[in-house]
Amino acid sequence: MSSVDKIPDGWVETTLGEVSTRKQYGYTESASTEEVGPKFLRITDIQNDFINWKSVPYCPISDSDLEKYKLQIGDIVIARTGNSTGATATIKEEVNAVFASYLIRFQINPERANYNYIDFLVRSRYWSGFVKSVKSGSAQGGANANDFALFPINLPSLPEQKAIANILTAFDDKIENLQAQNKTLEQTAQTIFAAWFGKYQVGDELPDGWRVGKIYDVLDVQYGFPFKSKLFNEDKKGLPLIRIRDIRKGITGYFTDEEYLNEYIINSGDVLAGMDAVFRPYLWSGQKGLLNQRVCRFIPKKFASRIFVFEFMKPHLSFYEKTKVGTTVIHLGKSDLDFIETVIPNEDVILKFKELSTPIEEKIINNHQQIQTLKKTRDALLPKLMSGQIRVNI
Repeated sequence: MSSVDKIPDGWVETTLGEVSTRKQYGYTESASTEEVGPKFLRITDIQNDFINWKSVPYCPISDSDLEKYKLQIGDIVIARTGNSTGATATIKEEVNAVFASYLIRFQINPERANYNYIDFLVRSRYWSGFVKSVKSGSAQGGANANDFALFPINLPSLPEQKAIANILTAFDDKIENLQAQNKTLEQTAQTIFAAWFGKYQVGDELPDGWRVGKIYDVLDVQYGFPFKSKLFNEDKKGLPLIRIRDIRKGITGYFTDEEYLNEYIINSGDVLAGMDAVFRPYLWSGQKGLLNQRVCRFIPKKFASRIFVFEFMKPHLSFYEKTKVGTTVIHLGKSDLDFIETVIPNEDVILKFKELSTPIEEKIINNHQQIQTLKKTRDALLPKLMSGQIRVNI
């Protein structure tokens, strides 16, 4: 794992398995939205290496199995199958929860390793590269507990582990704070939009200057391009390629051809939507990238803001998510968007909303940019700290 020829004196080369007291497969049961037992953590509940406990379902379980599978602070859970193989999360709060059978729990030995230190390692490029190599040797495209246990680790003393983890945690805390700010700002904009524009439906008596029209009266739609797969890479060469899964989970692939750059470039703050399976707008929070097929961008007219378009399209896309029928994958096409009839507010009112919401929009985008910078700095610092190339005072 080390990026230097020799680790510092006093450090040891070890593995995830060797610093764990236990590795364990999860509990087999069906999830329930009703509170029939403890929370039931599944692969799908781990997003970007974190858990939103509010959305985690429940499961029935006996007292003896609850004791056996109950998650503890410091546990690291790892997805072992499918496209999510290697996705991790570390339990950092007391919660009444068990973990499902497609997850593996590693319990870190506190006498050998600081779980926060290990947490950063299993969210790093070292871990993603390791998982990729493990998966490539598996016919099922997954991995087992013994595979993950072989993950190599350079381990300094416990005090230095804690000091390193504290430095990296400071970045995460700032990122979390900015994300919370953005959530509050988005909720504020949503509340204002609902108060100004959410009262009227097609068929209602409308205020003067309001009318029924098409979505194209307030926005334009740009559809993505089917980029050639042979020019796709995961080595960060070229520009990020924004696919449906990247809207929600972040960049995983890049595209190297220059031919399409200008027309299909998107930027932070653009309003995007996937056109397969799940239809909802996203205020793009990532870096400059390329708009891939099955993703579209909603471009506001001059009198409208991006937040207006973001809120304006929510109910229309939600309608298709709830009612559109497909065979295996539900698709949203141009003809569907062309068909939409909607209430079009007076342009002067939309412009006033733009004047009010633009500072909110700019703050959200600025926060997103700060988040990207913090992540890059943290990710650049991590391998140097974890290899001993940069030492910390204890």
